[in-house]
Amino acid sequence: MIEGRLTRLRALRSEDAAHHLRWRNDPEVVRWAAAGDPCFGPVTAEAVALAFDTMLRLSPRESAVFTVEDAAEGGAIGMADYRDLDPYAGVATLGVTIGEKEFWGRGHGSEALRLLMDHLFGAYGLHRLELDTWSGNERAVRCFLGLGFREEGRRRAAVLTDGRRHDRVLFGILREEWAGLAAATGRP
Repeated sequence: MIEGRLTRLRALRSEDAAHHLRWRNDPEVVRWAAAGDPCFGPVTAEAVALAFDTMLRLSPRESAVFTVEDAAEGGAIGMADYRDLDPYAGVATLGVTIGEKEFWGRGHGSEALRLLMDHLFGAYGLHRLELDTWSGNERAVRCFLGLGFREEGRRRAAVLTDGRRHDRVLFGILREEWAGLAAATGRP
């Protein structure tokens, strides 16, 4: 378990499938998490069960999905993951979704992502982390920039949501940038 002040990350469990099913069938969660991408949701219970069968067998050397819990109450509030971990290049791709809307805008997603960053830079000694979002998700953009990620590029008009085109915004952070931020904030 990876502990923070607001959140903790723990290993995914089979009973978390019920949360994922609910989140991925909530149009507002799907809109913000994936710009309304129908591959994210809505989904059937059978599709989630199949995905969970795979996720529970992931090798942490390549990828992992964590459950984000509220530290105060202990309940599942979202998910965080890394994937495409390349130990030779020292790179991984991250993601975070807070599925419980009452926790939106309260710092839980930012802390969960920071905990995951600290884990990957610390335990795996990676050189670079990357992630992306769509340009209409201003809350995610602020979160990523606030954690030290830098905008590295855009795929113009690559996302269609609510009948409008948005850019796919690409972010990255290097190990030395993360280390400088950790030192400035007193984190190990």
